[in-house]
Amino acid sequence: MTIIAVTGHMDLTEDSVPLVRAALLEALKSYAADDLTGVSYIAKGSDSLFAEAVLELGGRLVAVVPSQDYRQNKVKPDHAATFDRLTEAAADVVVLDHETANRQAYEAANSELLRRADRLVAVWNGELPTGKGGGTADTVLEAREAGIPVDVVWPDRAARRS
Repeated sequence: MTIIAVTGHMDLTEDSVPLVRAALLEALKSYAADDLTGVSYIAKGSDSLFAEAVLELGGRLVAVVPSQDYRQNKVKPDHAATFDRLTEAAADVVVLDHETANRQAYEAANSELLRRADRLVAVWNGELPTGKGGGTADTVLEAREAGIPVDVVWPDRAARRS
């Protein structure tokens, strides 16, 4: 069994979504025959695209929810149906003890993803950490420091919204 966690940008442009979706399917398909388990906190953008790819390939999805109020206070209306569909499809939903979704909850969720992972897929444009903590670049660096292999997925012509 291979357990792969995801980190990635939430703010993909509309044109980038199909590019990232295809790249994730390609990156994950070699693991599908090995009882693929994907771990994601199902945020909008890369995390949800990853979760959909895991399920499409017949894998098992584990959803890590950063806080008890995450769904009601952080999931925007344009992402709510996707979030709900994916958490319902998940084999396991882990809600962390944090009461409120904040930077500390996100950092804990990222650490939980890495604690469970054999590998990390990062939908990442390579930009350095912002210094705020809990972002994609921070998670990539944390994984590398922990010796977790990181597969970067950033297809040609992919972009973030400005």
